[in-house]
Formats: sequence, structure tokens, C-alpha cells
Amino acid sequence: MAEIGVHARGLPGLPEDHAEIPVWNAENWFYEDFTPGDKIRSIRRTISEGESMLFNSLVMDHHPYVSDQEFAAQEGVFGKRLVAGAMVFSYGLGLAATNCLNSFSYGYDRLRFIKPVFIGDTIYTIRENLSKVVHSDEMGKVRVSYSVYKGEGELVLYCEHLMTALYSDPEPFAEEAQAIALAKAKKSA
Repeated sequence: MAEIGVHARGLPGLPEDHAEIPVWNAENWFYEDFTPGDKIRSIRRTISEGESMLFNSLVMDHHPYVSDQEFAAQEGVFGKRLVAGAMVFSYGLGLAATNCLNSFSYGYDRLRFIKPVFIGDTIYTIRENLSKVVHSDEMGKVRVSYSVYKGEGELVLYCEHLMTALYSDPEPFAEEAQAIALAKAKKSA
């Protein structure tokens, strides 16, 4: 496992297998350091009403489910206001975001809002390295998942993040990278 924090710290209310995963820490990973199957867990974070409303205002999301207490309580499906899905996505990824200067976002797949998150809920994220492939002569492509949980381990959001990561030593990947570039060139011709 790459050096991502070596001390797991159990917290009340976490499932035991989640508490055993090291808490996220800063790293200096290259492509070679991403090992499929490695997991990290973020700290927990409670979402307050003030920051929820600030987020709604910043992104102009004034849907009654996220900004109108009376509507949400009297007519809403859940009986109370939701935290905007975009905010849960942003916070969930931010909780486990890398501080790695060697990797770059390539996009997101399979984003799903599985359960509602409400003002006052506490969330945390588990990030798992899923796979990696050679991408070019300078970097490979890494796929990681973000599973965002609330409370005592209820999954609320899932997505997969595609990233490119620089090689610390490009030489071992040169032949495969050249074959990929040649295949791309033939396809576009």
C-alpha cells in the first residue's frame, strides 16, 4: 500500500471494517504508487444549515427541497430539507481529495445519489483505487471510487474518478505507450 497514513483511528459509530482503513493524508504519489485495492477513509464532517444555504446561493440552486423548509416539511417526499446533491458530491470528494502534484483529473463516471442527505447529517468518504492503465508516454490513467457515507455507514453517494498520474520512471511504460499512440493514430486516419 502506498504511504497514505499509517494509523487507523476508530471512531464511534463507524463499521469496524471502515474504522480499520487509514485516514487520508498528504502524499506524493506517481502512477507506480497507485495500487488497485488500496483504500483510505476521510475524517467525518457534519453539514450545517448555514453552509448548506451558502452553497445553494453560490450555485443558484433554490429548489424547494433544498431551500424551503415549509415546502420540504409539508409537501416534500422526505419531510425535511435536503442538502443539495452537488454539495454532497463536492464535500464527499473534497474529504478524500489528493494533494498530489503528480495527478490530474480526467473526469467522473457512475455518479449516483443513493440516499438523501439532510442538514445536520455527518458524512465521511472511503476512496478505493480500482484500476490503472498506461495512457501515454508521460502518464498513466488511474480509476478510483468515492463512496460517501452518512451516520453509521449508510451509503449516500458513489462515483468513480478518472485521473492521469505522471510516471516516476517512464521507461518501463515506453513500449506500451508507443503501441497505444500508434493504435490511436491508426484509428483517426
